[in-house]
Amino acid sequence: MSTPTISINETSRQLLCELAEQTGQSMTDVLDKALDAYRRQLFFEQLNAGYAALRADPRAWAEELQERKLWEVTLMDGLVPDERWTNDGRCLTSCPEANR
Repeated sequence: MSTPTISINETSRQLLCELAEQTGQSMTDVLDKALDAYRRQLFFEQLNAGYAALRADPRAWAEELQERKLWEVTLMDGLVPDERWTNDGRCLTSCPEANR
């Protein structure tokens, strides 16, 4: 199986090597994590820009706030407020669903 190669400058290669040594990870793993972090950063920057544009349009923002109000009433639809569940799906309080 062939491995793709990319060219990076010496400063970046050295930093990648140092990070790999500090973390005990391979340079590939460090690079994968860096790329994922950058992808996430871009996602949230674009999301924030989208919300800024939405807020800049008073009519569109009013529609957004109205839609949120419609959805707020559904938050507890059919749920018992005092139910407590474990991570593995066991109900710790009186849960009608758990007794079926």
